[in-house]
Amino acid sequence: MAKRGFNGRLLRWVMTVALGGTVFQLGNCDPTVRSTLLTGLESTTTSLTNTVIQAYFLSLQDDDAITGTTTLTTP
Repeated sequence: MAKRGFNGRLLRWVMTVALGGTVFQLGNCDPTVRSTLLTGLESTTTSLTNTVIQAYFLSLQDDDAITGTTTLTTP
């Protein structure tokens, strides 16, 4: 259990350093490059979030609701 906690702390630390370094690098960028990069990141994040939400709700639906057919047959 201690190893799992260490891995979680290590991952959190690495992500913090990576995001912090990105913020510092964007501060020194050309404004045009920075706005283009941030616009791309925004659209990518929005698309990814929408895809995850759609996949979640599709996984909650019954298979019959998706295909429109029923698996029950009458004799």
